Amino acid sequence: MDTTPAPAEAPRFSADCPSRPILDQVADKWSMMVMEVLEQPTRFNEIKRQLDGVTQRVLTQTLRRLERNGLIRRRVLDTSPIGVEYSLTPLGESFRGPFICLLNWTIEHSGEVVAAQHEYDERSSAR
Repeated sequence: MDTTPAPAEAPRFSADCPSRPILDQVADKWSMMVMEVLEQPTRFNEIKRQLDGVTQRVLTQTLRRLERNGLIRRRVLDTSPIGVEYSLTPLGESFRGPFICLLNWTIEHSGEVVAAQHEYDERSSAR
């Protein structure tokens, strides 16, 4: 039997791991909701109407980050006044499968999560 101590494990996610900023982006609540809203090309104001509580500034920042990461495409429409439409790129479409699984999980288990939060809060306030 080998009793040599195991070497200290390297961090699973090092500080310079390229997945970290991507996970930060796609796990952001507004990014996730925008990805759900963009089932088809959608104008800015329609996205905003479907996301109760999002400010224009936060939505603009979210859309820019998603565009920068290659998940959505921004298209300026030749209308009067000029309009802007957003749609998923092929990369964004490829993310929908895993995203929908996560969304369905949150919907299915939201009651359990809320119950756990209440239980935790009750225990914490009793300390």
